Order: sequence, then structure tokens, then C-alpha cells
Amino acid sequence: MDAGITVSERAARRIGEILKTEPAGTMLRVSVEGGGCSGFQYKFGMATAKAEDDVVIARDGATVLIDPVSVQYMAGSEIDFVEDLIGAAFKVKNPKATASCGCGTSFAL
Repeated sequence: MDAGITVSERAARRIGEILKTEPAGTMLRVSVEGGGCSGFQYKFGMATAKAEDDVVIARDGATVLIDPVSVQYMAGSEIDFVEDLIGAAFKVKNPKATASCGCGTSFAL
């Protein structure tokens, strides 16, 4: 079950570029943690092992892992990659978020 979580084409392309520089079998792990200025924050990191209960989202050679607790907070979200004047970053477009901070990495439910 992926709870309707998707990875945009831009994000998949950028994840693929990043993973090319990592050891074979490396995947991107996205999780939700308490903290940040709005209550919860997204965490992005590399993983070489998949947990048995991870949700796996694969697109265009990019593999994203999300733990079951984080999936509950991210249901219906899109993981995107945006570039603007401030810089480039992964952004999660989360329909469950009722508020977010200016940097876009923390949110409230």
C-alpha cells in the first residue's frame, strides 16, 4: 500500500542523479519526524536496506522508501523537486497539511 503517495518526474530524475553517486542498491528514505517550526518535519536520507514493512515507490530508476508511520502523515502526497531563486530542494506537497513553514520542510496537521 502506497496510500496514494507519488514521486514527480522531476523528483525521480533528481533522485536518480543522486543515487548514481552512491553505492549500488542505495535508495532514498523519506520520513516524518516531530519537530520543525510547524510541528512535524520531513527528513530525507539514504538507505541501503529496506525494512519489511516499508512502502516502496519506484519511478524511472529512482526508489523511495517510506516507513508505515510516516505513510499515515503523507497519504495523498506528491514528492517533487523544485528549483527557484533561493535554491533547489525536494518538496512534499501534502494535502493533509493544514499549515507549513516558509522553508517548506515542516508542517502541521
